[in-house]
Amino acid sequence: IAPRVLPFVIYHCSVDDEVFLIVCSSGQMTDLLYTEKDLVTSLKDYIKAEENKLERVKQWADKLDLLSATAIQDPEGYLGHPVNAFKLMKRLNTEWGDLESLVLSDTTDGFISNLTIQRQHFPTDEDQTGAAKALLRLQDTYKLDANTISTGDLPGNSLTFSLMTVEDCYELGKIAYSDVDYYHTELWMAQALKQLEQGEESTLDKVTVLDYLSYSIYQQGEIHRALEYTKKLLELDPEHQRAKGNLKYFEFQLEKQKKDAEDGAQKEKEQGKDTTEKKEKPKKKVPNHLIPERTKYEMLCRGEGIRMTPRRQSRLFCRYYDNNHNPMYVLAPVKQQDEWDRPYIVRYLDIISDKEMDKVKQLAKPRLRRATISNPITGVLETAPYRISKSAWLTGYEDPMIDKINQRIEDLTGLEMDTAEELQVANYGVGGQYEPHFDFGRKDEPDAFKELGTGNRIADFLIFLAIPGSTLLTSVVCCLCVKQGTAVFWYNLFPSGEGDYSTRHAACPVLVGNKWVSNKWIHERGQEWRRPCSLNETE
Repeated sequence: IAPRVLPFVIYHCSVDDEVFLIVCSSGQMTDLLYTEKDLVTSLKDYIKAEENKLERVKQWADKLDLLSATAIQDPEGYLGHPVNAFKLMKRLNTEWGDLESLVLSDTTDGFISNLTIQRQHFPTDEDQTGAAKALLRLQDTYKLDANTISTGDLPGNSLTFSLMTVEDCYELGKIAYSDVDYYHTELWMAQALKQLEQGEESTLDKVTVLDYLSYSIYQQGEIHRALEYTKKLLELDPEHQRAKGNLKYFEFQLEKQKKDAEDGAQKEKEQGKDTTEKKEKPKKKVPNHLIPERTKYEMLCRGEGIRMTPRRQSRLFCRYYDNNHNPMYVLAPVKQQDEWDRPYIVRYLDIISDKEMDKVKQLAKPRLRRATISNPITGVLETAPYRISKSAWLTGYEDPMIDKINQRIEDLTGLEMDTAEELQVANYGVGGQYEPHFDFGRKDEPDAFKELGTGNRIADFLIFLAIPGSTLLTSVVCCLCVKQGTAVFWYNLFPSGEGDYSTRHAACPVLVGNKWVSNKWIHERGQEWRRPCSLNETE
């Protein structure tokens, strides 16, 4: 095909925690949904059994009510009949005992038994806290206000969602408060108050919410606003002891601030200094290389990256690719396009079928565990707070399809797969992410992959199995759009063996939906004749 220029577009990205998160894997979250569905079915069975029991008791009561009403009109005449006398004895001696047994019978056994069995799969307090913190991270990364999250009106959302209640907003605020995060405490207590003022029914009262709200605002140094909310609280509960104390304290602090400001102005005046208000100088735009990495990372996730110049774009092409006439692709070459120039990244289109993607996810789901990283000091695999996902490792002997995928990667890259790591499958649920990192071992990490004995990670082959999400190269402010069924490939090392520091990359937090990716980390050993060394350090 004729080569065409590919404009590089900064795509809008769809949207961690220090504790283990069930929420970091959509696969496990799906299992929890089915667990809850099973519990609801069990609960309905219990309700039905209770209703049947109550219906029998009601029928018994109605029958005796009618009988008593008749008998009480002429007790002696009624009991003068021997059958009536016998039935009264029988009822009091036997039937009332049977009724007592019916009322005391326990219909909860099935439900309680099922609940006890399922409880072992329930999230823990840490999981709930982690899910809340994931929401707060998404709020910061994508600059979402509390009302947008509370109403579920998230960018790109087409899924069924539930509105957040006052209690939900209050819980988020409390979790932030426990972490001494007064910024988010204020945001979510303010949202809870807003929903209460809009008339939403709740077991919470405004006094409780205002108490947290005023204190969190005070902790951020805004004493005047804290005072206003404290006054609102006291209008609702004039005897609130803590609020009464805070009112006096805030008023004292404001008076002190006013006096200090006046004294300072008087002192400057005496020294002959100009006390007129000075205009702020316009802020200069911060060069890209001076932007803090965390800020850059969040900017890229929001789609605020830097576009390529037309000249650089003109050097990006697409092509049919057979990797130097590889027999597998001579008759059916694959579609390849240049994704970025420095570092050089290519994307392979339609590289994996829907059937293969489903099979890979099916094989991975039962093996998913908290994703690990290689400790730069010891080389040992361990979990890290900046990588929030679950991963599984798939080997060729488990299914022939994995062997086919490994062979496909070898045919496309021309690199040896025998020394590569097993195919890794990662699943990111809501809030799941991988913060900026290198995949290769740096000079100060000599033992990074010592246990493997296959040298450094020379290259990455990353397959996108399910949207949404984005992979970022934070060092060059590049955002790679996730396209299902495609793969991207880049070298982590120069031919000299030196690391390419421009390959530092990250995965954006998932805002809506879940993300599945599979990657192959290819190592140096076995590539000596496939990618010869260079004497130029950064060639």
